[in-house]
Amino acid sequence: MSQSSLMERAQVAEDTATLEDLATPCLILDADRMDRNIARLRARLERLGVSLRPHLKTAKSVDVARRVMTSSAGPATVSTLQEAAQFVAAGVRDIIYAVGIAPAKLPQVLALRAEGADLAVVLDSVEQAQAVAAASRQAGTRIPALIEIDCDGHRSGVLPTDSQRLIAIGLALQAGAELRGVITHAGGSYTARGPEALQQCAEAERRSVVDAASILREAGLPCPVVSVGSTPTAHSATDLSGVTEVRAGVFVFFDLVMAGVGICQIDDIAVSVLATVIGHQRDKGWILVDAGWMALSQDRGTSKQAVNQGYGLVCDVTGRPYGDLVVADANQEHGIITVRSGSGAALPDLAIGDRVRILPNHACATGAQHRAYQVVRGRSDRVEAEWPRFGGWQ
Repeated sequence: MSQSSLMERAQVAEDTATLEDLATPCLILDADRMDRNIARLRARLERLGVSLRPHLKTAKSVDVARRVMTSSAGPATVSTLQEAAQFVAAGVRDIIYAVGIAPAKLPQVLALRAEGADLAVVLDSVEQAQAVAAASRQAGTRIPALIEIDCDGHRSGVLPTDSQRLIAIGLALQAGAELRGVITHAGGSYTARGPEALQQCAEAERRSVVDAASILREAGLPCPVVSVGSTPTAHSATDLSGVTEVRAGVFVFFDLVMAGVGICQIDDIAVSVLATVIGHQRDKGWILVDAGWMALSQDRGTSKQAVNQGYGLVCDVTGRPYGDLVVADANQEHGIITVRSGSGAALPDLAIGDRVRILPNHACATGAQHRAYQVVRGRSDRVEAEWPRFGGWQ
């Protein structure tokens, strides 16, 4: 058979692939749900008068990035320099590396900037600022940096009331680098419950960076960028006065944690893990599948929420959730599906070889276990594309 005929057969096979044709476990992406999620946040931020700088750490995919960014060049946020390198190679130019910078990583930052990327770093200490300024002077270029602000005690950052430290960092950056602005992340919003609490988190996030920016400006230092970001606060803020951009990442896919917070519905979750039934322990009420914690991740982010989803919520092959059916336990390559304790639901009659889809607790963690998305739309079982994704740090 000629090479062209082989290629034609491969194309036909690809065009007619269904979920039943896929090797399991694998990662499924419902593109219709993803598109709706993106459109929802874009419309919301447009009404509030701010721009979206999507965080690409959840997707780690050029194909997804092209759909969520406002242009092929960005803007974008990343959590690793591996992400930065992948997206720079794909033509993204406006990037914030939103993890505190380690001095040893500055040569890689400079190399990516030399490729034409406007890559900015984040820091919260004078020591880091001095290292960035020194590397800038040595390279003959000003590395832009944003000062991280601690808006809720969740992680790192400078308190927005610590004017002495803010000004000291700004001055240290000005000695060779570029003070680009201030940035914060309301990680505490993940534990907030109810619209009022979420709105309070969003306002505390906004106020922290606006106050910090005022301190810098009053000291004669530039602060063009005022950046906030978390999926819960992006969907809860009612006033973003003084903010120039919003960063969010998991909103593209959503997950069970976000559903538990109240930011989305189960039917908004765009990613799932396709698994195959491989056994039963009928006396225990178990169904075994070939997706364990290597496919689902060990994230148990819903365990402290009102509804504990175990290692994931189980759906039929079209993505419709079964009633109160969860992956209650997991080994490396085995998932144990049971009815949620106390629910009174019935275990479905699933035969060996049947397929199920499992919604993730944390889309970032589950996605990290896989090398590609198998793309479907709605309830269709036709696989219309495979989108590569990447991981790692180097």
